[in-house]
Amino acid sequence: EVQLVESGGGSVQAGGSLRLSCAASGFSFDNFAIGWFRQAPGKDREGVSCISSSEDYPYYADSVQGRFTLSIVSANNTVYLQMNSLKPEDTAVYYCAADLYGGGNWYNCRYGMTYRGKGTLVTVSS
Repeated sequence: EVQLVESGGGSVQAGGSLRLSCAASGFSFDNFAIGWFRQAPGKDREGVSCISSSEDYPYYADSVQGRFTLSIVSANNTVYLQMNSLKPEDTAVYYCAADLYGGGNWYNCRYGMTYRGKGTLVTVSS
């Protein structure tokens, strides 16, 4: 059974940084897709960054390009999202999602994935 557990959320002032972690169990980085999504109150879900075994580079939403970085440490089955230069509009519940197969990064971020964690709240104040 795939389980995804996020951590690292919190409150930060605009311009600050946070690093989110997603610990994945029941999951292998041999053939996979995994990514970070967010949802703010009253807004649609947004695929923030996604990566898969099918493509060489992660996808980033335009809204976070150049500020957020997705990385994987396969040795401990953890995916990170480093978030710099945070803005109030980054405030949302961030969650990790995954599939047990690859696929296009843009597609996965656009349409979502099968497994997801419960999320962690990020609040950015101005």
